[in-house]
Amino acid sequence: MSTPFYVSPQQQMADRAEYARKGIARGRSLVVLQFADGIVFVGENPSRALHKFSEIYDRIGFAAAGKYNEYENLRIGGVRYADLRGYTYDRDDVTARGLANVYAQTLGTIFSSAAEKPYEVELVVAEVGETLEGDQLYRLPHDGSIVDEHGSVAVGGNAEQISSYLDQRHRDGMTLAEALKLAVQALSRDTNGSEREIPAERLEVAVLDRTRPQKRKFKRIGGRQLSRLLGAEGDGGAEETASEDAEDSE
Repeated sequence: MSTPFYVSPQQQMADRAEYARKGIARGRSLVVLQFADGIVFVGENPSRALHKFSEIYDRIGFAAAGKYNEYENLRIGGVRYADLRGYTYDRDDVTARGLANVYAQTLGTIFSSAAEKPYEVELVVAEVGETLEGDQLYRLPHDGSIVDEHGSVAVGGNAEQISSYLDQRHRDGMTLAEALKLAVQALSRDTNGSEREIPAERLEVAVLDRTRPQKRKFKRIGGRQLSRLLGAEGDGGAEETASEDAEDSE
């Protein structure tokens, strides 16, 4: 009788973590930045239908890198949780912290289960507050841990290098145009230090804008508005965004 093959629990967890990290690294990176009027999501995404960023609830946005089918299941579950909690209790009871805890439990259970492979996803849950100090950013790696972030966060293939670049250059009170340009500059840097150009049509951009008069603060940015923001200087980009927001609400 042959001796059963034994793998220590520590080695098993390390192997599962490595498997998940390699899967996430194959995807394109994305960044989430705070700016003066809210939170902006920026990522390279040539698809117009398969979104990396989505609205979860009134003031809450969702960003994900990794396998689309896996993070789409998590997104749908988050929307259901938010809708049920808001309907059962109150809309103000739906928070990014509560949603992050739900995602952490789900990811942690899957990661520690020997019956299925770990999810190859990394999530960001963001909530825009009434003021800059009230904004919340939570990063959730594949193992279900929760990291409370401030200012900027990057996930995906080249996240470490991008995070380092953002930490050195991001500052509080940036305009939307400034934050968007910084995000594109960070995403444009390759692992070898060289830079490449990412055209506007290959970018997916969304914002949680605290200045919007509507209850729902999530809005996608694209087309001519995105091109103007990428070419804007100073506060002009923020003014143009505000004017287009007003047109949307009419």
